Amino acid sequence: MDALTLFGLFAVTAMLVCYALEDRSHWFVLLFAVSCALGSAYGFLQGAWPFGLVEAIWALVALRRWHRKG
Repeated sequence: MDALTLFGLFAVTAMLVCYALEDRSHWFVLLFAVSCALGSAYGFLQGAWPFGLVEAIWALVALRRWHRKG
């Protein structure tokens, strides 16, 4: 497994964990947004720009949700 694949695996695993824990603290919403941004970077780096674009949008949505909860 190369470094880019490991980075992507980390990003989507972090997204899953943070999403599951969002009800515990608004900080998990922020971490979910950061994880989505990492997933977006992974998508663009591997050449899957539609995935990168959608993850960037999810990051913005999550940031807005965090701002409203905080």
